Amino acid sequence: MNAPDKPKVAFIGLGIMAHRMLTNMTAHGGFALAGGWDPNAEAVARTRAAFPALPIVDTPSAIIEGPVSDVVYIACPPGGHRDHTLAAAAAGKAVFCEKPLGVDLAAGRDMVAAVEAAGALNAVNFPFADAQATNAIQTAVKSGTTGAVAGVDVRLHFSRWPREWQSGATWLAERAEGGYVREVFSHFAFLIQRLFGPARLVRAALRYPADPLLCESHVLAQLDCAGVPVSLAGGSGGVGPDRVEFTIWGQKTSYRLWDWNRLKTSSGGDWRDELSEVEDPRQDGYMRMLDNLRAFLDGRANTLPSFAEALSVQELVEAILAEG
Repeated sequence: MNAPDKPKVAFIGLGIMAHRMLTNMTAHGGFALAGGWDPNAEAVARTRAAFPALPIVDTPSAIIEGPVSDVVYIACPPGGHRDHTLAAAAAGKAVFCEKPLGVDLAAGRDMVAAVEAAGALNAVNFPFADAQATNAIQTAVKSGTTGAVAGVDVRLHFSRWPREWQSGATWLAERAEGGYVREVFSHFAFLIQRLFGPARLVRAALRYPADPLLCESHVLAQLDCAGVPVSLAGGSGGVGPDRVEFTIWGQKTSYRLWDWNRLKTSSGGDWRDELSEVEDPRQDGYMRMLDNLRAFLDGRANTLPSFAEALSVQELVEAILAEG
């Protein structure tokens, strides 16, 4: 496509993430919303009410094939990612996929093979690829501001899983496709590997509810990332605020990412807030991601991770879950 043209985006899946993307693409202004599809009638009705100008089609092929779309945004549950990716790649479309890439490793490898064989542009939505807080951490690690890294800790706790705003996505509670190790830790697995290189699972232990259909309730895992020890501790249940925290323990300066996109540092004393000038880091992150997506589609430099990079995250996540 020519750079001045707005890329036409087809939406496969019209759930929470698609609505968030529709809202932010509209605010960004750099994309044309080509159409959407979802097999769920309630999801279609909600989308028609919220985005009445968006064409809704009866089959995914109606917006994947032909000139209707330039890029296919896949926001359905991960079990469907493979089939839609293969269809998009066969149609010569760019593919932008939600994480995780998939839950079945063979399917994930099929996806990578399909986009590479077709020469299709491909990327996965890991917002840490360009957020001001994570960029500051990456700069600190590369410049040596942290000093030698003694270790990395990831701490996750959810009083309710899925979280209240995800209650409509019932698959997130199920072992087959859901769970917070896939849904949340995958973001940090991506960040760890982008900062330090490939990670290797050392050991893991998981606890599950009595219902065999439900996802993990607790997880402990140890990873090794080019000699940097990484620990993961996660749990769900109980009252209190959720905890999403990522800490790099440096010999000179330590960096903590908390509540997803808030940054703190310590050089031995109390934690100090950083990037206070960023009024809304969450919204800033969305716009930066969409700037990168537009650059990606226009053939310009960008930080979006490829399917191959996302597959390495999937392999690490599924290795942890296999220990359960």
